[in-house]
Amino acid sequence: MKIVMKTVAFAIGLIIFFNQATFAQIKPAFKVIAIAENGGHHIQYSKAARIWLDKLAAENNFAIDYIENTEKINDAFLSQYQLFIQLDFPPYAWTPTAGAAFEKYIKEAKGGWIGFHHATLLGEFDGYPMWNWFSEFMGGIKYKNYIPTFASGKVRVEDKTHPVMKGVPLNFTIKTEEWYIYDKSPRPNVKVLASVDETTYRPDSKIKMGDHPVVWSNSKVAAKNVYIFMGHSPDLFENEAYTTLFKNAVFWAAQK
Repeated sequence: MKIVMKTVAFAIGLIIFFNQATFAQIKPAFKVIAIAENGGHHIQYSKAARIWLDKLAAENNFAIDYIENTEKINDAFLSQYQLFIQLDFPPYAWTPTAGAAFEKYIKEAKGGWIGFHHATLLGEFDGYPMWNWFSEFMGGIKYKNYIPTFASGKVRVEDKTHPVMKGVPLNFTIKTEEWYIYDKSPRPNVKVLASVDETTYRPDSKIKMGDHPVVWSNSKVAAKNVYIFMGHSPDLFENEAYTTLFKNAVFWAAQK
């Protein structure tokens, strides 16, 4: 009888052990919320980003959810996530509740943030006013113009020691982009990690801003954050330098 009881206890112990091990493997290391518009001329980028992110999440044991507007965003909703990715979603037309919750999320370092491309479409658009706090978050800038005919350009890393730039070549080319320009450079108010060399535009363009940062982080706020301007064309996910930058940003910003 004792032998039977010991055998049963051992079997139960094995079941508990394997269940715990399985749970540990399934439980995600962190959770991400990504927001992107479900239409417009950035939709192909967003679709490609979702495929790439889903693969990255599956391979690295983190979970990711997607939303297409700000209706769900409030304090409780954001508390589920350690990282907020703003793919191609502008800083206007947010609900007041969502805007307040997002500001709190950043100010109190509830999680990290990565913004792409459309996140610096700052100004008065579609009848919506400038989101002044977001403008300050992005270095005090306002959107001014862009290259509607697109151009390739060479990006130059300025801070190779930053974790987001690990393994990223010091110079890499973006084949197709509509390079935004702003009313001023954000450099005095942010940490610039990379900039585009406007002399390398092909075809050349008269739409230039001189000092032209394209990757930066604002260390004046509590949350880990990085803005990556490039985010228009789906072929970016065929660019190893870009995907390395994106991947580094995810793991850096998600960790407190």
